[in-house]
Amino acid sequence: MTALTLSTAGAATLRADALVVGVAKGPKGPLVAAGAEAVDKAYDGKLAGILEALGASGGEGEITKLPAPAGLKVPVVLAVGLGSVPEKDESFDEEVLRRAAGAAARALHGTKKAAFALPLEDASAVTAVAEGALLGAYAFTAYQGGERKAGNGKDSGPKQPLAEVALLGAKPRDKEHKAAAERAAVVAAEVNVARDLVNTPPNDLTPEAFAAVASAAAKENGVKVQVLDEKALVKGGYGGIMGVGKGSENPPRLVKLSYTHPKAEKTLAFVGKGITYDSGGISLKPAGHNETMKCDMAGAAAVFASVVAAAKLGLKVNVTGWLALAENMPSGSATKPGDVLRMYSGKTVEVLNTDAEGRLVLGDALTRASEENPDAIVDVATLTGAMVLALGDRTFGIMANDDAFRTSIHEIAEEVGESSWPMPLPAELRKTMDSPTADIANMGVRMGGGLVAGLFLQEFVGEGITWAHLDIAGPAFHEGAPHGYTPKGGTGSAVRTLVRLAERTATGDLG
Repeated sequence: MTALTLSTAGAATLRADALVVGVAKGPKGPLVAAGAEAVDKAYDGKLAGILEALGASGGEGEITKLPAPAGLKVPVVLAVGLGSVPEKDESFDEEVLRRAAGAAARALHGTKKAAFALPLEDASAVTAVAEGALLGAYAFTAYQGGERKAGNGKDSGPKQPLAEVALLGAKPRDKEHKAAAERAAVVAAEVNVARDLVNTPPNDLTPEAFAAVASAAAKENGVKVQVLDEKALVKGGYGGIMGVGKGSENPPRLVKLSYTHPKAEKTLAFVGKGITYDSGGISLKPAGHNETMKCDMAGAAAVFASVVAAAKLGLKVNVTGWLALAENMPSGSATKPGDVLRMYSGKTVEVLNTDAEGRLVLGDALTRASEENPDAIVDVATLTGAMVLALGDRTFGIMANDDAFRTSIHEIAEEVGESSWPMPLPAELRKTMDSPTADIANMGVRMGGGLVAGLFLQEFVGEGITWAHLDIAGPAFHEGAPHGYTPKGGTGSAVRTLVRLAERTATGDLG
């Protein structure tokens, strides 16, 4: 994890390997942003003109590197675009700062220390810049490099992430600044843990291995853990989880993580889909759709990371995480289309498509979570391709049985920089899952498939319990070029939303 420090040192006096400044898009060309006044002075007040001559406009995320002048104690100045200059009396949006810091950190892979002289008007800006830099500095290199050596005998492996970030203008003795930085460090660390899990190859991250990782981290952070193995799942009647996992040589698991605070007045339950690899089962996915299916456990990764973050932050709220872990494989023992499963709730499900497996493991976990009567349940899942078709690959959908709760989660997600959109649960679509054989089928009409999946999950939520469903199928795994603080591969989607929801619940400040 990249180190984070707060520094009151001036931009012209701090020693580092690079100095990051902000440049905004003004009406007549680029403008140097607040925080970089000393840097501009070192360029004799001509930094904006030099950047313009080099082709910089100040557009969001734009990166321009230039050699530092003699007056600075760094070899390189990196200017990152912040977009349009804010209106009078307004500050740069926190997400703009977060993305800019992330883009700068990504551009500095292989660098030991970088000083960030971006606009820091308040503690919220400190959080945004710190989060962005720490998230942007992420790289998954565990399986790269090996024993390869260059001709000179040096390691020819990938560049390592930026090792240290120093925030200039953030005061280490200011309680608000210090708390903001500490929170950012915790949240970014757990988002990166979720990213690591999503990026880990499925031959190494089996349900059993995931459960072991979660157990170890939970115990280190004072979180109670309970793991149900395949024998306990069969004995307990978890037909959904066992039905999905029985086709694999790697048996399923249900992991319960419990963080409690002695002064907590509310309890949240987070439920995560943890399909460590999804072949589609007997309803095998077509060619070209299997290669990224290691990411189908991103919901469970987000839940796990969020519970640990709540514990590290000492939030005054009880948070229980449920990780429904299974590997969906075709074999002679696999569930077949037409089979009927008896779920943990007792409800029977006719399986029409074994590639609609996430809702089966979640159904069992939602029922189990409901038994403890939490104040609210939020499930997180890479559930449907239909949601990607509806909202694209950067926005997750939110469904809920309570409109106010859905609105609150949407506002929280937008606040922390995670794009989301509220979606309905049309009652008429429920009839399309009627089965002549069982209580319900795991498939309904194709059109509105993401909403149908949400309606299926709602069937397994306890009566009177507030519930929301986050379908993160789009943003959980990024296949394109990195942007802002978003890397290629696992993104850690929904972690920041869940953590902020826990914070809001702890303080009683939930819409």
